[in-house]
Amino acid sequence: MAQALSLAVLFLICGSAAFAQYGAPPDLDAYVARAMKTFDVPGISVAIVKDGKVVVAKGYGVRKLGEPAPVDENTLFGIGSNTKAFTTALLATLVDEGKIAWDDPVYSRLPGFEMYDPYVSHEMTIRDLLCHRSGMGLGEGDLLFWPHTTYTRDEIIHKLRYMKPASSFRSHYAYDNLMYIAAGQIIPTVTGKSWEEYVSERILTPLGMTTTNLSNTAFKPGSDYAWPHSKLDTGKTHVVDFVALDNAAPAGSINSSAAEMAKWVQLQLNRGKFVDREGRIFSEQRSREMWSAQTLLPIGNAQGPLAAMAPKFAAYALGWSLRDYRGRKLVGHSGGVEGFVSRVMLVPEENLGVVVLTNAEEAGAFESILFHVLDHYFGAPETDWIAAMRSAEETQHGNAEDLMKKREAERAADSKPSLREEKCVGKDEGSWDGTGTISMEDGKLVMRLDHTPKAVGELRHWQYDTFVARWKNRSLDADAYVTFSLRPDGTIGEAKMEPVSPLTDFSFDFQDLVLRRAGGI
Repeated sequence: MAQALSLAVLFLICGSAAFAQYGAPPDLDAYVARAMKTFDVPGISVAIVKDGKVVVAKGYGVRKLGEPAPVDENTLFGIGSNTKAFTTALLATLVDEGKIAWDDPVYSRLPGFEMYDPYVSHEMTIRDLLCHRSGMGLGEGDLLFWPHTTYTRDEIIHKLRYMKPASSFRSHYAYDNLMYIAAGQIIPTVTGKSWEEYVSERILTPLGMTTTNLSNTAFKPGSDYAWPHSKLDTGKTHVVDFVALDNAAPAGSINSSAAEMAKWVQLQLNRGKFVDREGRIFSEQRSREMWSAQTLLPIGNAQGPLAAMAPKFAAYALGWSLRDYRGRKLVGHSGGVEGFVSRVMLVPEENLGVVVLTNAEEAGAFESILFHVLDHYFGAPETDWIAAMRSAEETQHGNAEDLMKKREAERAADSKPSLREEKCVGKDEGSWDGTGTISMEDGKLVMRLDHTPKAVGELRHWQYDTFVARWKNRSLDADAYVTFSLRPDGTIGEAKMEPVSPLTDFSFDFQDLVLRRAGGI
């Protein structure tokens, strides 16, 4: 879901922290300030938990660009896919109670569950839902909820049966949000309570996470929450609209603060037991299971400025990613929704946890802060992770720009489409995404994905029978090629899509769409 998001003069610091007793980085404030300036992030909130104590919980910068309200330790940010660990913990409570088992077939707990392949439908377990090995492609089906769509969770799950796998079942890792939506819907079938009710009852209320909420529609004017920001066509950071994720809530809808995420981290490091009183949310056995490798992740040959952080092993567990760094096992996750990216990292053998929340789509900011904190506690040589992340980011963007320039130079700009533009008008039916409509408006060809209100764009001719859908809402940052193919009678048969930029977030899985014109084969 979504990928990664000038305060050179204006920089506000709020909140408090007791650095000395637990040895937090003495230059943390200055380091965060430089990360914010380098990556153009309006606001950041940081929490550090060490040996059961909250060492740092504070905010930096502003909640909304152009307004003075400061970020503090209680400012709410979208945590995106860090929500997945909450969903997994809820299921863990049901395993503890004997109401489900990790290896129960999904169909036995979620009536009507069906995948494209009947064998997978029968063999898929709850465990499989949680570790990204379904056989579906990276982000496949995310367009059913991203950007915001009119589909319900049950409708999204129903459409799984129409999605062709990209690999065989359990053979490859491919990050998947739809399986977590399905996992979340197991909760009401087993408990009779919605995912929202159950996460509030079993986690948020017991931990005293009283301001954390489960939907950005719950924000009230004047409340302490950050606004989303993104770089638009100008390359400058702008405020963008909130995107509702209620239909994908178990995969990524939680909004929380540094202060309250610190409570969640304390619980995790304490293996499901409260740190300030008797009682548990989940057992130590379930904790071990949630942190145990399930699906191996590929490891590239890291070079350049980030080579020092390359892992020797990487895997996905149940709602958590696993890797090593400087001889320690790390248990963590990142999260991203429009205008927010975040990081939660646990180091069990050091009894250390770090949370970094940001209100811009700039992963370099949270990663550089995280590894600076880890190096401090590990006693590692100092590395300028801000410079390293910036260099890697510039290389990535430079490579993408070179590719797009190459495509521009090679395209047949003087070619013509097979049909006049008005002949492209019509309604197309997707195998799983629903309908798309192409119309002429003010003499221009316009495409709509009918269940996605934001997905309205002008179709501009690229070459031959390929157009570019330039979305009117530029915060989408996901223009797409649209290529038409014809039937033998010369009319449109279908349209296929793919992202224009290689940097397009994987949740815009246009490549998985095939839109067929009514009357087509």
